Amino acid sequence: MLRELDLPVVLVATSSQMVLRRATSEDLDPLMALLADDPVSASRGDVAAPNDRLAYRDALEQIIGDSSNDLLVAADPTGRLVGTFQLTRIPGMARRGATRLQVEAVRVRSDARSSGIGGAMMRWVTDVAAPALGSPLVQLTSDAARADAHRFYERLGFSGSHVGFKYRVPSDASPGRVR
Repeated sequence: MLRELDLPVVLVATSSQMVLRRATSEDLDPLMALLADDPVSASRGDVAAPNDRLAYRDALEQIIGDSSNDLLVAADPTGRLVGTFQLTRIPGMARRGATRLQVEAVRVRSDARSSGIGGAMMRWVTDVAAPALGSPLVQLTSDAARADAHRFYERLGFSGSHVGFKYRVPSDASPGRVR
């Protein structure tokens, strides 16, 4: 499904070009650094700690191995990762059976923000990936604390149409345990 997308591609940002490609296992450490480079992610524990590497590796392998998911990275001309995002294709019953393309974990390296990289990545999602996958709806969630990100998405044509909810499962909950 998502493997049908023709990658890698060259994206043009404000002042540079980058290559958008599928993440590989060699991208693990730079991906961890991208997450840690974001204050909201870091406040949730994404600090690129060496003892977390196994959990990130397992997650990366699951994403890469799932045909409904893809983890993409944007690399500058030197090959250094400057951005990333995850795509998930979600079949649905609502909206007359419309398929959604969910965008998650959009990150641009802090020293490269406001350079057009995020815009180029998101325009590729809306203009290329969604039509190629037959997804009439691209959706994403963004932490309420990310006011700058909200303005960015609105400039790209996204609308804050829904309120999202999350439930944190207690860490002491074990499988099969009924509360």
